[in-house]
Amino acid sequence: MGEAWYRLGMLLALAAGVWEGPLAIIFRLFTDKEPTVLTAANYLSAPWCYVGAVGAMIIALGVIVVLDAGHKRATGRAR
Repeated sequence: MGEAWYRLGMLLALAAGVWEGPLAIIFRLFTDKEPTVLTAANYLSAPWCYVGAVGAMIIALGVIVVLDAGHKRATGRAR
């Protein structure tokens, strides 16, 4: 995979993690909107929605770490 694909993957993982994590919690706490597919954690009941949102953010950060390690290995081989 080229450098651009790793960067794109990291960007998409970050966007999904932030949207399903902190933004889902903000929507839950400060708006009266119904949950949607974009804020899937908000379908859970009160204490579990926060656990789900934090879990989504942790998973996204894990994906970013794995992609970053792959990116470093790939660019190290190319040089």
